[in-house]
Amino acid sequence: MAIQTTHSSRRILLPVRPWFILLSLAAALLLNLVPLGRATGMPDWVALVLAFWSVREPLRVGMGSAFALGLLMDVASASVMGQHPLAYLLLSYAAGGLSRRILWFPLGQQALHILPLLLGTQLVMVIARIAGGADFPGWGYFLGSFSGALLWFPLTYVLLLPQHRPVDKDENRPI
Repeated sequence: MAIQTTHSSRRILLPVRPWFILLSLAAALLLNLVPLGRATGMPDWVALVLAFWSVREPLRVGMGSAFALGLLMDVASASVMGQHPLAYLLLSYAAGGLSRRILWFPLGQQALHILPLLLGTQLVMVIARIAGGADFPGWGYFLGSFSGALLWFPLTYVLLLPQHRPVDKDENRPI
């Protein structure tokens, strides 16, 4: 009797439900609005979840979703109008363009691919703030990208959990 080890990336996933995508993006938006979201090292939850769905489902979550979420973030945080939509649009475009490449790698290396995308998003927001007359927020502002990359691993498991097919053993089925 041979013991088969299954790699998590080889599992067949069920299709993602659109309501779950909306729920996860709404939860990310609410997490960004929590007052702790302005603390040093806290990730931009909307950017992180948007990057996840742009990589996993580039045809369902794209630049339209990024623009709408960016406008909501601008209004909610009373920041420079257009700062979040521009940053999220670029993030969604880059993540969607790299989605096939990123998904070939294990989760640790996926996080290394996501890190420059999150850093670029924060850099665009800082440039938009400075262009609007604000001061430089300091280098600690960019720690959120690193914590977001570290959270890529657990976030992937949490967001893919509803898609996992139950493991049922059927002796008559080869797969």
